[in-house]
Amino acid sequence: MRGDLDLKLYLVTDRKLFANISSLYNAVEEALGSGVKAVQLREKDMAIRKLLSMAYYMRKLTAHYCAKLFINDRVDVAIAVDADGVHLTRNSIPASAAKKASKGRLVVGVSTHTLGEAADAVKEEADFITFGPVYQTPSKLKYGEPVGINALKEVCSEVSLPVFAIGGIREDRVREVMDCGCEGVAVISAILKSNDIKKTTERFLRYLQ
Repeated sequence: MRGDLDLKLYLVTDRKLFANISSLYNAVEEALGSGVKAVQLREKDMAIRKLLSMAYYMRKLTAHYCAKLFINDRVDVAIAVDADGVHLTRNSIPASAAKKASKGRLVVGVSTHTLGEAADAVKEEADFITFGPVYQTPSKLKYGEPVGINALKEVCSEVSLPVFAIGGIREDRVREVMDCGCEGVAVISAILKSNDIKKTTERFLRYLQ
């Protein structure tokens, strides 16, 4: 993974956690102002024009705080808004194709749930992977049972890419997942639904040092 990414805490959006888009923007901005340096815009069921509009706003927001912006799945949107990267699923185009489409400009992350998928991401030239869900979490229920700590350890030891643990990552679990050899953690509700986003973000960053 490119050394200038400075990724440890990877914030993923979910507008369904909020009453409206403005509330999501406010939460993301508070997290950015508290030290988050990477945001993934992950709104899978949003119509493309609305997603593009949201992506342009997120680009301005992240740029203001000198943070990276990743777009979930949509390479075209990532290119259009001059995002830093794209985050792909197993149903997306291969990481190598995303790099070719962007002429090598986009950093490419890939969601993985098994060691085999993680190995495939290496072959397809991903820059980093997320692996999970490590713990039970509502946002990842459709992926089945949590993969667990042992599977995370195995992936971190076997795969030659930076690994970000995802799925039920709370403050009190950061040390456990980092001890597995992770590069960092990806979180959604642990920060976005916190009663004090600033303090929660600062604690996450402190635990990740």
